[in-house]
Amino acid sequence: MKKLFPILTLLLIISCKKTEETNSPKVDSTKIIDSINVARTKINDSILVSRAFKDLSGTHSLTHDMIAGSGKISFTKTGQDEYKISGENKAGSNFVKIEGTAKVTSSKNLKFNGKISQSISDYDDGKLDVRNGTRNFSTKDDGKTFKLHESVNQAGFADKIIIKL
Repeated sequence: MKKLFPILTLLLIISCKKTEETNSPKVDSTKIIDSINVARTKINDSILVSRAFKDLSGTHSLTHDMIAGSGKISFTKTGQDEYKISGENKAGSNFVKIEGTAKVTSSKNLKFNGKISQSISDYDDGKLDVRNGTRNFSTKDDGKTFKLHESVNQAGFADKIIIKL
């Protein structure tokens, strides 16, 4: 063992001695990180597209059970599953108007945030009823129609407000 110690020490010194400089090019780490981020973004975007719900963009029918006929409501896409909504149904002095934003949160739910204003002559002598805030529209027929879930107005009557796609 004593004879091996000097040989091992000599090998250790020779192997650790730096004999020449390496001339490898320096790598710019920001370029590597940027290329990785681009690849990750492509992957994330493809995942988001596959998770998207049915596109609701366009003009649709808006009905109210106390208003004859149907009006129009438009959905303008602002983001993934997010829309700006504006529409009205009017017959005589009766009307319902919807303005705000909506997000599809599931295949059966549309979460609306905005203002629903209506005036129905049979309800509280046509007094203007305004509902602000978040409301839910739900569907039971795979997204062909969305019905307002919180339907009781300020006069205490249940409204049947439906968006038909």
